[in-house]
Amino acid sequence: MNPKVDFYFNKEKKWQKEIEQLREIVLDCGLNEDLKWGCPCYTLNEKNIVLIHVFKEYCALLFFKGALLIDTNNILIQQTENVQAGRQIRFTNLQQIREQENIVKAYLYEAIEVEKAGLKVELKKTEEYKIPEEFQILLIENPDLEIAFKALTPGRQRAYLYYFSQPKLSKTREARVKKYILQILEGKGLDD
Repeated sequence: MNPKVDFYFNKEKKWQKEIEQLREIVLDCGLNEDLKWGCPCYTLNEKNIVLIHVFKEYCALLFFKGALLIDTNNILIQQTENVQAGRQIRFTNLQQIREQENIVKAYLYEAIEVEKAGLKVELKKTEEYKIPEEFQILLIENPDLEIAFKALTPGRQRAYLYYFSQPKLSKTREARVKKYILQILEGKGLDD
């Protein structure tokens, strides 16, 4: 146990017993405990394996390379259709965690083996993302914008393309694009 992570378990009221049980299970599998993104994160040779986090309706284990796990018990959940690698196992009570402890450990050991084998999730390439017409027009009209956009990291490019393409209405997509032109020209990502 890493003392700097204790606060997370002490501050949580609704899911405290559940996440403490998850902590015991994960640590029993020989992973190192750290604090990342404000949550308990468990690593092997400094590579992220699993994270414990809480939500309003459930607490969960998030497997960073969950897409590579064989989900024999059909319990892994892809949070949204756009999450490529991570998968969750969700829990709504302590009894559920205790009943599934052996299953959870099997998934943890499999995740450890995936990491030891150096396997990687094949992520969708930036080129595979559709460029919304409203953004494409501006890229053609403004060569500096196109140069700035192409200079962004692939992750920043994907974030913009995803964000720009979400609205159903063209005028909403156009408004989003226009709002972020300066930020793109400054070499900043969507959340910078």
